[in-house]
Amino acid sequence: MTRATSARLAGVTYLLYIALAFPAMVLFDRATRAQGTPAKLARLAQHASDVRITVVLSLVTCFAAFVLAVTLYAITRDEDRDLALLALTCRVGEGVLNAMLIVPTMGLLWLATAGTEAGAPDASAANALGAFLLKSRAWGTTTSAALFAVGSTIFSYLLLRGRMVPVPLAWLGVLASVLVAVLLPAQLAGVVRGPVLDVMWLPMLAFEIALGLWLLVKGVARMPAQPARATALTG
Repeated sequence: MTRATSARLAGVTYLLYIALAFPAMVLFDRATRAQGTPAKLARLAQHASDVRITVVLSLVTCFAAFVLAVTLYAITRDEDRDLALLALTCRVGEGVLNAMLIVPTMGLLWLATAGTEAGAPDASAANALGAFLLKSRAWGTTTSAALFAVGSTIFSYLLLRGRMVPVPLAWLGVLASVLVAVLLPAQLAGVVRGPVLDVMWLPMLAFEIALGLWLLVKGVARMPAQPARATALTG
């Protein structure tokens, strides 16, 4: 693919990723909006269709992460191949973790709907396993988001350094990505809690929508030609 094609594909994928990930988050939040594991499992059973839709949307976002990894690498590799490869690795890891999150999600759905079928755990075991799966899903989501933030930081820096997109847009990407990359480990460490964890995503959302539209419509600036290297002959 040419850089122009990669840029436009990245733009489409940015917007598609947001269009898929946001509904998936809303649907799963609605399906688990209750206090305590027993109540959450009961609510999951009532919203089983929402959970299944969440799983399908999450599976597609895995491939969106892979597409962004490859296309953004194609755009930025001439600026710094090693950094671009590191960013690609982070975004691929993000996609793999997103795929792995489907396992605890389906496990929760099975626990919620198993009832008295053969092999179903009793209420006490179901609640303990349900609590573990909910925590595992939350930890996995945070880890995936951390990989995303680091990859986004590097790609945004390369876009800025190469002046491939407008400088204010690239700076927004760098700052928004660094903010998330710093706060997510703090969340895992228990240092940061509360509404700040929701607000921190707003600059990133603004950046990704703006970047997606820019790449789709304008593409990226052409890389400057590399000066030819002359070979000096000495006699």
